[in-house]
Amino acid sequence: MRINKKKFIYLISPNKIYPKFYDDLKEVLKTSKVSFFQLRLKKYSIPQKIVIGKIIQKVCKKNGVKFLVNDDPILSKKLNADGCHLGQKDMDIKNARKIIGNKIIGITCHNSVRLAKAAVKDKASYIAFGAFFSTKTKKVKYKATIKILNKVKKLTKTPIVAIGGINFNNYKKLLLNNANLLAISSYVWNNKKYKPIESIKKLK
Repeated sequence: MRINKKKFIYLISPNKIYPKFYDDLKEVLKTSKVSFFQLRLKKYSIPQKIVIGKIIQKVCKKNGVKFLVNDDPILSKKLNADGCHLGQKDMDIKNARKIIGNKIIGITCHNSVRLAKAAVKDKASYIAFGAFFSTKTKKVKYKATIKILNKVKKLTKTPIVAIGGINFNNYKKLLLNNANLLAISSYVWNNKKYKPIESIKKLK
């Protein structure tokens, strides 16, 4: 899977779909900086996710952004998404492949070279590490450092995603140290200082 260097953002949905969200999403995706959009809604029912997912998917398609579903290969198939993202406690990659076929499957590897090697062996489309910085999006159990990015880059050509508390002040450090994509959520959707479109434009 090839990554366009200019499209280094892997955007994750906000925890809550707010009234102006779809308008903001259209503006943000028009910037041509986003490669992937992940539907991650922990507190919504499957029927709600399907309705929301279909709307987001259309916006993604229009802007050449890959649409992924978090945790749920079955929902990914229902939405005919471009793929899914799996955590270590979710379905394993081999079973997910049986459901969604040869689509994108990314794997959370926390801060572990061992997990990364296993994911690469299972032909993961990308491997995600974090959290690199403190984040309010979810509780941080694992801390990752720049060291892991440099180690893993020597082992594989599989694209690397960095996640966790990424913002305008720290994003360049990750891009300069072998992260191919930066997964961000609260910096865009819950930014007290800037609107979503302003916050994304600051990442150059």
